[in-house]
Amino acid sequence: MSNELEAFLEYITITKALSKKSVEAYKGDLLSLEEASAKALINHDTTSLLALLSKYENKRTLNRKLSSINAFFDFCYKEHFKSENNKLKFSKTPKLLPKFLSYSDIKKGLSLIDKSSWIGQRDFALILFLYASGARISEALELRLSDIEGEWLHIRHAKGEKERIVPLAKVAIKAINEYLNTLDKEQEYVWVNYKGDKLSRVSAFKITQKYLRVSPHILRHSYATSLISGGADLRVVQELLGHASLLTTQIYTHIQKQDLKDTVDVYHPMAKEKI
Repeated sequence: MSNELEAFLEYITITKALSKKSVEAYKGDLLSLEEASAKALINHDTTSLLALLSKYENKRTLNRKLSSINAFFDFCYKEHFKSENNKLKFSKTPKLLPKFLSYSDIKKGLSLIDKSSWIGQRDFALILFLYASGARISEALELRLSDIEGEWLHIRHAKGEKERIVPLAKVAIKAINEYLNTLDKEQEYVWVNYKGDKLSRVSAFKITQKYLRVSPHILRHSYATSLISGGADLRVVQELLGHASLLTTQIYTHIQKQDLKDTVDVYHPMAKEKI
C-alpha cells in the first residue's frame, strides 16, 4: 500500500470518522487498483486509470470505483501530494424503475393469511396499512394508536424529521382495530411481536416476504404507482410520500407515460396502421 493511500485511509478513519464498513469499502476499491497496476495510485494519469477501470462492465460498480478515486485524489490535492485535482466523470447509469404490485396482487397475498389468530390479524392489518399509507417501514414501526386521528394518519417519525399527515383508507383502519382487539392489553406501539415488544424491521420483512414475496418498501412503491395511475398530481404524491424533492417522486412518471401510450395504442386510428 502506498504512503498516500495509507494517509487517506487514516484521514477518513480519524478525521472524517467514517464507519468501519465505509473505510473498508474505500480501501477495497483503491487498494485493488494499486495492486492491479503494481504502482502507487497517485502516479496514475487519467488515461492509465481509465484503462484500469475498463474491465468493470457494471456501471454501478464502475461509478463506485470512480467515487473512491475522486475522493482519494481530492484528499491528495488538498494535502499538496498532487498539483492538480482532476476528477473523473461518472458513467451514466440507467434509471431503475421501482418494482410494484397491483392491488389484485396484494389482495391475492392477503387471501393467504389465516386470520383466526392475532398474528394473522396483525399480518393482514400491517400489509393493508403499508399499502394504504405509503409509509416507510421505519415510520410504520414507530406507529402509536394516537397517531391515527379519525381517517387521518399522523406520521411523526418521518425521514429527516419532517412530519406529515396522510389520509388512511377505512378498510385499513378497520383491519388495525380488529387486530388491536385481539391483543390482551394496550401496547405502546401498534405493531408488536409475540412478546408485546415493538415489531422489528426483520420481522416486518418476513411478513411481506411470506405473503407477497417482496420487501415492505415495495408496498410504498405500489401505493405511489396506484395514485399516479389513477391520475394523481405528482406534487400531491410527493407530499404524501414525504419526499423532500420532486425529483425523487419523478421516477414514477414512467407510469404516466405508459398510460398515455396505452391510451393512444387503443384509441388512435393510426396506432394499428401497418406500414
